[in-house]
Amino acid sequence: MKVFILCFSVVVFGCIMQANASVRSLRFEVVNSDHTRLCTKKPLLTVNGRFPGPTVYARRGDLVTVDIVNRSDQNITIHWHGVKMPRYPWSDGTDYVTQCPIQPGKNFTQRMILSDEEGTLWWHAHSDWSRNSVHGAIVVLPRARETYPFPKPHAHVPIIIGEWWNSKVETVYKEFLAGGTDPEISNAFLINGQPGDFYPCSKQDTYKLPVEYGKRYLIKLINAVMDNIMFFKIGNHNFTVVGTDGAYTKPLHTDYVAISPGQTLDLLLEANQPPSHYYMAARIYASGGEFVTIPATGVIEYVGSYTPPPSPLLPSFPEYGDSAASVGFTDQLKSLGDNVDVPKEVDETFFYTLTVNQSPCNKPSCLESTRLLASVNNVTFLLPTNVDILTAYYRKMSGVYTTDFPDFPPTSFNYAQGTPEKNERASGFGTAVRMLEYNTAVEVVFQGTNFGGGVEHPMHLHGYNFYVVGSGLGNYNRFRDPARYNLVDPPLMENIAVARNGWTAIRFKANNPGVWYMHCHFERHVSWGMEMVFIVKDGELPHEKMLPPPPDMPRCGGEASSPPLVFGDPHTSLRKRDEAQ
Repeated sequence: MKVFILCFSVVVFGCIMQANASVRSLRFEVVNSDHTRLCTKKPLLTVNGRFPGPTVYARRGDLVTVDIVNRSDQNITIHWHGVKMPRYPWSDGTDYVTQCPIQPGKNFTQRMILSDEEGTLWWHAHSDWSRNSVHGAIVVLPRARETYPFPKPHAHVPIIIGEWWNSKVETVYKEFLAGGTDPEISNAFLINGQPGDFYPCSKQDTYKLPVEYGKRYLIKLINAVMDNIMFFKIGNHNFTVVGTDGAYTKPLHTDYVAISPGQTLDLLLEANQPPSHYYMAARIYASGGEFVTIPATGVIEYVGSYTPPPSPLLPSFPEYGDSAASVGFTDQLKSLGDNVDVPKEVDETFFYTLTVNQSPCNKPSCLESTRLLASVNNVTFLLPTNVDILTAYYRKMSGVYTTDFPDFPPTSFNYAQGTPEKNERASGFGTAVRMLEYNTAVEVVFQGTNFGGGVEHPMHLHGYNFYVVGSGLGNYNRFRDPARYNLVDPPLMENIAVARNGWTAIRFKANNPGVWYMHCHFERHVSWGMEMVFIVKDGELPHEKMLPPPPDMPRCGGEASSPPLVFGDPHTSLRKRDEAQ
């Protein structure tokens, strides 16, 4: 169906212009369905009863409407990860930031507005830890009659790296919050929902990909794991990275990738090896802590007449803690073109420290005398609970959030190597946002800190993609490091892993008005408060203004006029700690 003007509501809500675009309609029913892995059967929250959920196929510039019906017993929101939603944050799907959750028995029609994205994106729940089982791929094809910037693939193959707990994830989440320490580790990693040959009770269901010799396959790789960067390899095969996060890259020939939670990669695989069976495998990268060491596997099976080996060839991996292999892969990603439209000069520069904090805990449920929290610039973010930030901004409601999110941390110290005393590791609480004028050129420098020994932070910005112009280990140097920025062909991403005790600099133009969430995509970190919100104001021209909300926006608590929460100034003290916990 071709349309030139698509009206969300002809009378009240105006129109979104979609010149010569297709409109695709889907129905997502969120249900509880039983699934068995590792000889353990349990109910999972899923979409349409499928784990992983359905793949969404669309073309660049399309509009996809999704009727979401919540037939489960839990609140839910669905986020279209990597879709910028131009001027329309109402469908971004972030609980208490851009909408109230869809309550059991309720429904909401979301509009996924594709603009310049092309390649692999994904969708997932954005409420509590529901994304563990509520997720699926988004494959964005070129416009009709347009070509790829690489040889046309024979087929598109979504590969989702996931995770399985034998316990109910809802229980793991609640115990994790109550105990105040790291969560229980999972029991298995998955490839397209299956653990693979090296886990018990799994070999009969291992994912298999049939390929024909001489043909090319575009693997749409997604890391849906909750808290870990993953290595991915294919036995006896190399492949070519041609895209990441819905944007094309310069071809990168490699035999492995490192992919962080939330990130996507497009891998062009040529079936050019002797016909046989070969493992594709995903194994954890971890710089510390407890973790599952067994790789998830699938099998690439060449079509034809031959005698397969007793066991497929398993690729060798970098060591679990090989940070050079993880960082080294990401550093090789470059934009497809040269002289891209990265801002050469910036109007605003923000320096954001990413920290895992400690806070005293006297609650009986705490497993230790302190509990773990997380922060950006020492602010542990608190979400509202009875109105979302977007609605509060649109309706000019006061008291829901403050506009004083700090541009710099409250104190300077040796971020990458310092080991502060326990009484210096606490954070403040707040619901603070950073306001941006329309079309502001922004630079954000993320700085990892050594609190708790340091760890990676895959940072994700909603509503935008950004250019990764620089990165390094240790402390950022504002006099030396900008001279080394790549302003010619930096990769265009919306999810970037900041190295352990390192820094990363990104740039973007704030030309998408609305309320946009930025957070670490390690689920435990966002649960602890490592997040913040940008509010981008309207521009002067009509096409620079945020569109109005649809009539069926979910309500918090069933009331349209729920009173806002008041948190006060997040920088005055560590107030009301028990309430925040």
